[in-house]
Amino acid sequence: MKKILATLGAALFALLPLSACSGTGDGLFVVKLSEVTHSVFYAPMYLADSLGYFEEEGIRIELTNGGGADTVMSAVLSGDCDIGFCGPEAALYVALGGARDVPTVFGQLTKRDGSFLVSREDERDTFQWTDLKGKEILAGRRGGVPAMTFEYVLRQNGFTDSEINLNFDVSFNNMTAAFEEGTAQYCTMFEPTASEYQAAGKGFIVASVGQASGEVPYTSFIAKQSWIDRHEDVVKGFLRAMLKAIKYAQTSDPDTVAEHLYKAFPDTSRASIATSVKSYQGIDAWQTDMQMTRESFDRLQDIIDGAGQLPRRAEMELIVDNSYAEEIFSSLG
Repeated sequence: MKKILATLGAALFALLPLSACSGTGDGLFVVKLSEVTHSVFYAPMYLADSLGYFEEEGIRIELTNGGGADTVMSAVLSGDCDIGFCGPEAALYVALGGARDVPTVFGQLTKRDGSFLVSREDERDTFQWTDLKGKEILAGRRGGVPAMTFEYVLRQNGFTDSEINLNFDVSFNNMTAAFEEGTAQYCTMFEPTASEYQAAGKGFIVASVGQASGEVPYTSFIAKQSWIDRHEDVVKGFLRAMLKAIKYAQTSDPDTVAEHLYKAFPDTSRASIATSVKSYQGIDAWQTDMQMTRESFDRLQDIIDGAGQLPRRAEMELIVDNSYAEEIFSSLG
């Protein structure tokens, strides 16, 4: 059933490709990639396509929106996609469950939570995390990394379990609508939604969750080890394209980046895309060398363990192979 649902989901979301579906005879290797959601937070991935970096490596990406880490990981395991793009915790859960062909993280894109805390009141100049005591907050589903990271931030700021008031009853995709309709005093939002809410006077951005939590391996590229072993040249080419795109995203003017991202977000204004890029540049969102650090992996386990969702702790090497990213990053100087 999971495989059927994943296949149907891929078909339904095929309207969000990085590039047109490839035909035969163009000489490009087609990589089926399933993303956890479609967001400007992942700008380098779309830039690698729009700037021609994937094509330079002989790769054509067929992108589908998995709509959640569990669905993405199901697609990886079933072979419905070659590479999954989601939080590494999805691979960790599978590995801890005793899988043989372990899903392996071979490159990390984002290194912190990409959400921003939006308040109904204009507290931009006065907000402190302690202001959230006794307040209801929409931060995602129970057990999801966004919600668990937010819990971690609150605990780091002295909150006890009894003082944390997160509303887990609203699904991630419906949070902003519920907030607009009057649920909760605060809501976490990714860009460009957060900036658009603020521009419309519906709320005010008061904090970056990612800056407060510290570095966390938030989203990574994951494939079954058997696929990586059979396609090492593709993996290296994929990483080379991504590393170039990360550098471009980090160092280019937001307006220029927005022009290259617009085809991936046709329903979002260029101004909103540029604002989002500037926000993510400002919080240092992307992992420059695409290599996961042990410190960030341990922090991710702290976050999951603190939320009571980690069966047992593991060594990073169980699911992470930094060797390909290290090799390509070094070769690019």
